[in-house]
Amino acid sequence: MVSAPAACLRVPVESTLPSSMPKLYRAVATRATRTNPPANCLVEKAKILMMSTNSLDLSKANVLITGGSEGIGRGLAERFLKAGSTVFITGRNPAKLKRAVSDLPGLRTLVNDISKPEERIRLAHDLQSGLPDLNVVINNAGIQRRISLASDTAPWAERQIEIDTLFAGPVHLNSLLIPLLLKNGAGWIVNVTSAGGFIPQVFAPIYSACKAALHSYTVALRHALQGTAIRVVELIPPAVQTGLAGQGATHGAPLDLFCDDVFARLQGSEEAIGFGPTDTLEFKQLIEAPKPLFLASSARFPVVTYGN
Repeated sequence: MVSAPAACLRVPVESTLPSSMPKLYRAVATRATRTNPPANCLVEKAKILMMSTNSLDLSKANVLITGGSEGIGRGLAERFLKAGSTVFITGRNPAKLKRAVSDLPGLRTLVNDISKPEERIRLAHDLQSGLPDLNVVINNAGIQRRISLASDTAPWAERQIEIDTLFAGPVHLNSLLIPLLLKNGAGWIVNVTSAGGFIPQVFAPIYSACKAALHSYTVALRHALQGTAIRVVELIPPAVQTGLAGQGATHGAPLDLFCDDVFARLQGSEEAIGFGPTDTLEFKQLIEAPKPLFLASSARFPVVTYGN
């Protein structure tokens, strides 16, 4: 386990705050962390851990991508395969998975519905034997119901599927797979959220709410895995030209352009990776602003983590 030096307790809290932070947030964060020095330690500890969690030898990586038969999942699968990784994708549609294998020789697949807890348990069990050296998990599976709150009269079971796919699925699957990742040493967990998780989309309100919850969970998961060699990344796509928005939808960033960019950046050290509208200075400030407040809060309420 990597430990931060004792000197980190003396790091001036002001030096850890982004200069762009609003004065109100800066004052609150400074006051909170001055009374809780361990929060400063987390900043130093994160810098130390970056050395061990940034990079993997992708030619030896063992990758799981949920929702990998098309769209972003398939695009990333193709790039991992070209890098020499062993890649295992899941999806609900057998025909789409078969087509993906035909197009991407060497790809391994499993028909799996991530919205169902028993399917998540089965997936984790299958990976124990089928991909025991797993060290990269990309929670990408998603659906999007485009309907306003005032117009939504669907049975609750239909609405619950969206919530379970987008939020319960990744949370449960991660909890099942983290012991295996820790056993295998250095690795990545990549949670795919959305611009809608930060700026709610009124045409897809439940989708947006689930992605906001997944963002919050990702921040907490990164905290829970501090002191380990597991890097937690949030991938934040804008609109991308995939089938998510429905058949025939063509708006958004070109899929290959998006995948080329974010795949290269996954091999860097970023905690949150956006593209286009989600990679602007203003959007980055939206992500960064709460961090000192989170560090202060987590220091006041210490909890058991995977690293201790």
